[in-house]
Amino acid sequence: QSQLVESGGGLVQPGGSLRLSCVASGITLDFYAIGWFRQAPGKEREGVSCISASGAHSNYADSVKGRFTISRDNSKNTVYLEMNSLKPEDTAIYYCVADRRAWAIATMSLEYEYDYWGQGTQVTVSS
Repeated sequence: QSQLVESGGGLVQPGGSLRLSCVASGITLDFYAIGWFRQAPGKEREGVSCISASGAHSNYADSVKGRFTISRDNSKNTVYLEMNSLKPEDTAIYYCVADRRAWAIATMSLEYEYDYWGQGTQVTVSS
């Protein structure tokens, strides 16, 4: 069964760091652009970051720029989201998304029906 599985979430104090992983099984991520989305309680899901299939291009939402770094290791079929200087407003469920349409992923928009979604991992930033 083709799927994406996120991990690495947890409870962290403000200013702390976490690294999320998104591991693919049943699909070869070499051909897929990847996006990270998040959904905070009572808020709409939003795009956080994205990376091209080769890893050469990435983008970030303004709210996380300079604090989050997306990367990928296609040999491990894994994409990472390094999150530093975390704030309480980063609290959300984080989802990874895979799609062959790099142009769609690059928009970090929810208007497209993406090929694969993970089940999400909870990130809580609180003292």
